[in-house]
Amino acid sequence: MGRFLQVAGLIIGLAGLVLQFCITVPASMEAGRGLLGSVVFYLSFFTILTNIGAVLVHALLLSPTGYAWLPAFAGPRMRAGVAVSIALVLIIYATVLARLWQPQGLFLLCDILLHYVTPVLFVLWWLMSGADGRTRWSDISWWVLYPIVYLIYALARAPLAGEVPYPFLDVANNGSGSVAMASLAITGLFLAICVVAVLADQGVARLRTKTAR
Repeated sequence: MGRFLQVAGLIIGLAGLVLQFCITVPASMEAGRGLLGSVVFYLSFFTILTNIGAVLVHALLLSPTGYAWLPAFAGPRMRAGVAVSIALVLIIYATVLARLWQPQGLFLLCDILLHYVTPVLFVLWWLMSGADGRTRWSDISWWVLYPIVYLIYALARAPLAGEVPYPFLDVANNGSGSVAMASLAITGLFLAICVVAVLADQGVARLRTKTAR
């Protein structure tokens, strides 16, 4: 079952990313951006970056030689970090972003694949096969760097590009105080998921040990 979830996550994640690229870039160019600007726009979403990370983890672990190429990226602590980040993708989209727009057609399909299906597949796979008890509380300090760096990038890019990837990061319309509160709330949620992940990793490892005995 673990391998099935991993293969399904790789195929669906890759298909969702490619399809999203194929429909986002032309639509972005029609809106007035150039090709390079459209590609940067596509890569400016936390959802896209996190799904790329999940696909890379699956691909490296499924490849006979992939793990040898990037062992640190596909290692147990990185796998847990990706699980935390992609869980955040699902929670934020389902609770905040889904109500803000009504995608249609292929955009709706991509939304479902990248915000719901791939997060569920990755987290289930991690719980079944990826978690091994080797995560530590100190890993949280490394995991949280990813959303912090992303936040800095998104806020720094906003005045230059005249746009933000997510409406709660829009300082121009919402004010710096509102953006700061939203950022703190999401960071707090991320840290809470990190705590759950460490506990789950250690719990799964103990359960496997007892089962083996």
